[in-house]
Amino acid sequence: MFQNRQSFIGWWDHLRQANGITMRIIGSIPADAFDKHPIPNMRTPKELLVHMYGMIVKNISAGIITANIPPLPEAPIVESLKTKDDVLRYCRDCWQAGDASIKSVTDAQLQATVQTPWGGMTMPGWMCGGVIADEYFHHRGQLYAYARALGIDVPMMWDFEGNEADFRPKASAQA
Repeated sequence: MFQNRQSFIGWWDHLRQANGITMRIIGSIPADAFDKHPIPNMRTPKELLVHMYGMIVKNISAGIITANIPPLPEAPIVESLKTKDDVLRYCRDCWQAGDASIKSVTDAQLQATVQTPWGGMTMPGWMCGGVIADEYFHHRGQLYAYARALGIDVPMMWDFEGNEADFRPKASAQA
């Protein structure tokens, strides 16, 4: 899938643009809805975002670099996020940490074996990129469902030009 740095970085740029849309959805969620269950028997939006950004974006990305994906104690983090601004800051901070990890990845790290927190399972670094992609888009779909259940008009899933400047397509990518 992403067996060299060049293809990995190209894929990450696509995820960066998709993340801009995700951040728009997060920003549209009312402050009083982050601890609600808009869909019964599923996580709250805050719980989903802690998992999505802390584990998937930040920890798996870091694990590719260190060859060990650290577990994430989600419950205390969820509890620590008191406001919508706290949640948005957490997502941005995790994105920045994940982005820094991915931008520093080497071909050797993509080929190296990575220890996961999932029952002793290991995988090559490049496969961790596939886990990030699968999990990120799966959970982004849940976030779309939450937003719709809350009555929010969600952005079209490929409206990258409507993103904040940091998450729009780069000029060189459009040429």
